[in-house]
Amino acid sequence: MTERKPPGVSFESFVDRQIREAAARGDFEDLPGYGKPLASLDAPYDELWWVKGKLHREGFAVLPPALALRKEAEDALAAALAARSERQVRAALTAVNEKIRAALRMPPPGPPLNLTEFDVEAVLRTWREGRKRDDGRAAGPGGSGTP
Repeated sequence: MTERKPPGVSFESFVDRQIREAAARGDFEDLPGYGKPLASLDAPYDELWWVKGKLHREGFAVLPPALALRKEAEDALAAALAARSERQVRAALTAVNEKIRAALRMPPPGPPLNLTEFDVEAVLRTWREGRKRDDGRAAGPGGSGTP
């Protein structure tokens, strides 16, 4: 909008005309979210909506470092048990074990860590047993798996 409102024209009609002309030119069609309902339209008003949105977009964690590491260890164990190969199991556990080792050397602030390093070989045994059971179930009765 580069032109000024002419004298004698009401502000509302001036703005309405500018919006109508911009819509006719297609200026609003390539905006993000075009044609979609407004997010959280029915949610109660929150004064810090923009702060929460920014934190979410930036991936900011609100957990204390010790709890975040506990959650990461839990997720790494789940990922290791769901992995498709031994290499993936070892990689997931080795990465989280390095972080746990560092945190044990210098404990982070907040609640106690209450973590120990994962025994990679023990988790691999559990992973192998789970794979054998899954293979047996996949073969089903009459197949090469369990009866």
